[in-house]
Amino acid sequence: MRSLEEVQATLEIAKLKEEDLVPTVQCLSFGDNVSSADYCLMELDETLCRHIEAGDSLVIRGDKDEHAVLCSSDRTYDLKIADTSNLLLFVPGCRTPEQLTDNRGGSRVEHAQIWGFCNSYWELRKQRPKLKKLKKLLMENPYEGPSLGGQEEDTENRYTMEDLLERIQASEEELKTHLETIHACQIEGYWRVLDFDYEMKLLGHVTQLVDSESWSFNKVSLQTSLEELAPLEPREMIEHCLNCYGKRNTENGEVFYALHEDKVCRGLALMLLQNAVKFNLREFQDVWQQSVPEGMSTRLEQLKGVALVDRTSRPETISLLRVDDLPEDTVERFNQLFSLREKWTEEDITPYIQDLCGEKQTTGALLTKYARSSMQNGIKVFNSRRPVAL
Repeated sequence: MRSLEEVQATLEIAKLKEEDLVPTVQCLSFGDNVSSADYCLMELDETLCRHIEAGDSLVIRGDKDEHAVLCSSDRTYDLKIADTSNLLLFVPGCRTPEQLTDNRGGSRVEHAQIWGFCNSYWELRKQRPKLKKLKKLLMENPYEGPSLGGQEEDTENRYTMEDLLERIQASEEELKTHLETIHACQIEGYWRVLDFDYEMKLLGHVTQLVDSESWSFNKVSLQTSLEELAPLEPREMIEHCLNCYGKRNTENGEVFYALHEDKVCRGLALMLLQNAVKFNLREFQDVWQQSVPEGMSTRLEQLKGVALVDRTSRPETISLLRVDDLPEDTVERFNQLFSLREKWTEEDITPYIQDLCGEKQTTGALLTKYARSSMQNGIKVFNSRRPVAL
């Protein structure tokens, strides 16, 4: 280890004035058996620093065939290795100039040991959670209602919250939000997504009750609904359906639901479209309006991101195209969209790319990067920048 005299001799050779420097000199030395493989360094932003300082944890998630991501309690980050030409040293005992506040007593030498070193570090970038896999897992065993006549329910491929957190590349908060979005519910401790036909059966019971009781769809009594529909379906499933398609509120101690017009209309439209490749648009709109509860109005705007209207065909048609069924990767998404339709208007394509936008990114920026624009009959349309197999 260097003495103060040796340090002063080095400064003189380097032609540095001692009075221009901090009085405390820190000499670094390598500990025994130090290796670059001992530690990994990670660059954190202010949000993650506060997260760590508060005692919260960060989790790396991903299966063997997936690129790893880092998750906090509410955000997901992409992990990438960044190389640096400078050698990064891990020196726990080293102090910064701001920490060297005691400058009395002249020059002195302190010794700090290097615990590790490396030429790279983990760089984090906030990204969208990878949630496509969630519905795929839950659809392995969708809930089709209570077992009938002593039939045994399939207990395979069921997942608890802990199981899902192990498999899905998303933070816990993002995962819970998406479970709510896809209308999943907890049954006997396992998260299940309802079979679509069963979900529509539940919704049908609720809307028929609203019609038969001449209720306003803005005020549906939970207690009466449970009493009237309990002989048909489990009470928790009726309440789950109301939570999915309505907004809960309490009035004089009694719970009511205001059915969400757009959600109910969208659900019934999906039921009509699921078995048809293409539907005559005019005929569909007539049947659709007849299928919704009295007082609700159907509008094509309610189907953004779940159905696509073809105005160029004669007669005009509508077909099922759910954004949930499209690839999660941006390039693959655009390739599939342009394989389905060569040219898109901005209005038509926006619902199918909106979820791809990162922070402070717009659909316009995505279109500029992944599509080429042109004018067709006075309307701006977008097509692929590269040949796409139709």
